[in-house]
Amino acid sequence: MTTTAGPGPRGGTRTQPARTREGTGGGARTLVTGIGVAAPNGLGTRAWWQALLDGRSGIGPITRFDASGYPVRIAGEIRGFVDEDHIPSRLLPETDRVTRIALTAAEEAFADSGVEPRELPEYAAGVITASSAGGVEFGQRGLAALWAKGARYVSVYQSSAWFHAANPAQIAIRHQLRGPGSTIISEQAGGIDALARSRRRIRDGARLMVTGGVDSTLCPWGWAAHLADGRLSTSADPARAYLPFDADAGGHVVGEGGALLVVEDADAAARRGAVGYGIVAGCAATFDGADRPRLREAAELALADAGIRPEEVDVVFADGAGERAADRVESEALCALFGPYGVPVTVPKTMTGRLGAGGSSLDLAAALFTLRERVVPPTTGTRRAAEDCPLDLVTGSARELPDLRTALVLARGRGGFNSAAVVCAPAAG
Repeated sequence: MTTTAGPGPRGGTRTQPARTREGTGGGARTLVTGIGVAAPNGLGTRAWWQALLDGRSGIGPITRFDASGYPVRIAGEIRGFVDEDHIPSRLLPETDRVTRIALTAAEEAFADSGVEPRELPEYAAGVITASSAGGVEFGQRGLAALWAKGARYVSVYQSSAWFHAANPAQIAIRHQLRGPGSTIISEQAGGIDALARSRRRIRDGARLMVTGGVDSTLCPWGWAAHLADGRLSTSADPARAYLPFDADAGGHVVGEGGALLVVEDADAAARRGAVGYGIVAGCAATFDGADRPRLREAAELALADAGIRPEEVDVVFADGAGERAADRVESEALCALFGPYGVPVTVPKTMTGRLGAGGSSLDLAAALFTLRERVVPPTTGTRRAAEDCPLDLVTGSARELPDLRTALVLARGRGGFNSAAVVCAPAAG
């Protein structure tokens, strides 16, 4: 496994419309055929998607550790996830909670896709996922054992279970994926970046890739890092703590989980009768300059890669930082592309919190379900966008869009990462 940090700009231009062709550079088209979800408001895709449509949040008081002494005591936890119900007992001593969640999501994604990876040619399938923190809780336990008892009491798996690449490694072992493998580290943008790299591997000849992101940092060590970042909301009200694009926005809420996707060569998938959720039509990433945010450029590059004009975009899944200055930057980028109130915008992560590397992959999953169901899940908490964020924000309840065919997904990671992806309904292929 390889680890990558800090992707530079990607993308290109194309004259063919994405409604019939995918992206730049020719090569195989990439179809999403399976989705697995583990989220604070639903374990499994059906429970999670219904919760989104109902506007049901998974944010609440922290129960995974005693948070009574901390200034922030709410988060998006995956409640009811019993490790032993999902993971073989032999794997429990050598894995962190985040890897167990990732294995569970991967299992669902494969079942959803209907493909058996062991039946593919030996090196035809691989796995590329994103992580922003690795196995934080496992690392915390190891440090506690080291300082309290000594090195002899530190797990032999300490050298691997905490590592950012533990998730793709364990998924590859469990499903015998011998093809390309790596992990991406670009925080919230990581899920899109992992998808972009997997798309390139499909174009290089891979038949199938597992991709996306999962993070879980709800332990004292992880919480200390979030508090030090200084961008958490200090509101104690779960319903009003995370308010992207709201005049009262004061920070975000942390959550755990994410989504993993099975992506395939679209022609190979069609030959086995798979319809899929959507075509990955365009991807791009940029990195902020010292004095210039480049989120708009990432969106423009992704649209150009897909051959999509801004007026062809039917919905935007925004990053939604929940911090006034960052929200204005994103609003300005969207208004420059689509005009004020020019396209429906939603931030369903208000029901889960920001999930690190799992955030943009869960937004991708939501965008793909939106394409299939032709209904946009709402942004909760925020009642209406602030005057300096003139967006057509979907609030209150889900919005039906019968002609919906194209979605743009945006993400920003701490440190200046920006990523964008364009997904289109399968009929576009």
